[in-house]
Amino acid sequence: MLLTLITIVLIIINLLAFMDIFPLFITSPLLFIAIFTTLYFINHRKTFKGF
Repeated sequence: MLLTLITIVLIIINLLAFMDIFPLFITSPLLFIAIFTTLYFINHRKTFKGF
């Protein structure tokens, strides 16, 4: 839940970076990392770990 909230906040900050309020070269990698980790934890939540 917290990770998705961070992702949404970073999307908003990245939109502000497109309006030249924040530097885009800082917000774009942060947004990529947040989306990547969110998708990683969503996809690996119920994996079979073995016997």
